[in-house]
Amino acid sequence: MSRIYHALVNTADKFVPGALQPLWNHAAGPKTVFFWAPVFKWGLVVAGLSDLRRSPDQLSISQSASLAATGIIWSRYSLVIIPKNWGLFSVNLFVAGTQVLQLYRAWDYSRKTQKAAVAAPK
Repeated sequence: MSRIYHALVNTADKFVPGALQPLWNHAAGPKTVFFWAPVFKWGLVVAGLSDLRRSPDQLSISQSASLAATGIIWSRYSLVIIPKNWGLFSVNLFVAGTQVLQLYRAWDYSRKTQKAAVAAPK
């Protein structure tokens, strides 16, 4: 598989415009896993955004908390490694942001439900 990948990259090298060569050859550029892992991680952001349509009572607080925590941790990590990986930083920032929003939605729903239960006549 590695031979196929390298052959593909070497073929693509010829078609990359000169202005994009610095990005193409960057230590965290498209020739490395440091580029592709964050690209595929955007799927978590899309999933989090699609969950905004889900009812707050169906949200998993533990899942959202875990994803928010990993998003925050990896955002920090992506800025201390060499080379700094801005793609990894941005995707993890968005993962953390969408999940913090989900946690707020779950908390707000729980708060409103408890208020309604207390205010309901017995």
